[in-house]
Amino acid sequence: MTTKVILGTATPGGGFPLYGGAFADTINETDPSLLIEPRNTKGSTENIPLLEAGQLDIGLVTGEPAYEAFEGIGRARSDLKIITAMYSTTGMFVVRGDNPARTISDLKGQPVAFGAKGSGLTILSRYVLDGIELDQNKDFQAIYLDKAGDGPAMVLDGRAVALWGGGVSWPGFAAVAQAGGRFIAPTPEEATRIRVKRSFLKALTMPANSYPGQNDAINSVGSWSFVLARPALDDKITYAIARALDKGHAEFAKRLAQAGETTPQNTAAAASNAALIHPGVQKYLREVGL
Repeated sequence: MTTKVILGTATPGGGFPLYGGAFADTINETDPSLLIEPRNTKGSTENIPLLEAGQLDIGLVTGEPAYEAFEGIGRARSDLKIITAMYSTTGMFVVRGDNPARTISDLKGQPVAFGAKGSGLTILSRYVLDGIELDQNKDFQAIYLDKAGDGPAMVLDGRAVALWGGGVSWPGFAAVAQAGGRFIAPTPEEATRIRVKRSFLKALTMPANSYPGQNDAINSVGSWSFVLARPALDDKITYAIARALDKGHAEFAKRLAQAGETTPQNTAAAASNAALIHPGVQKYLREVGL
């Protein structure tokens, strides 16, 4: 008997649908008793209420919306649970190679694409900018996209001077970097200020050569994204998902570079509280010595 599990991702053209497709293929191949079925959504901020309403079984959620949900910031505390840490997202801007801007402040007053309206990446940029006393809507001509995949073309044809994004293998960064783009991250002093004000953000590094033409590592700030589960999802299902992810890790990482970070060890480390991890997953983590 096959158990169907509905997975919420995000809008086409972004990193979540790519990850979700590779996630589903890996689990479906590794454990034939599971059928993970990805569905496009508006992203993290829609996945959370859909999970809470039981309309999704599991969903991809970036660190900032997950943090707000777990802590009850601007809403009631959520009882969603972590299935796995996905990957770390090192936030920054990408600009065309001929753009004279070198710092975030150089982008002030100009049209900047911050991502899709429902995307957690857009929320990450809000927290990062707030840490250096900047505001998306007041200090920039903020552009919010209907589809994450629309951003690179806007930078390349000049409708936007910069695109905000994050992490390794992110399609928006790849498209602009391939055309000679360049990255802008917080300065070391800005990164310190951001982490003092928003302690849930971590110091993260995008390794050298993550994108074409990016010869040096880039230090910034960011967070971990998670696969979250609806509250009542059966422990046996979440245990099977955790086990299949671990057993299929090598194949998952071949499909998608970011998936190299999807490990039981990172799940245990990225959860701020072990109680946030689904009981079925906790059982598997104990079995592998975590």
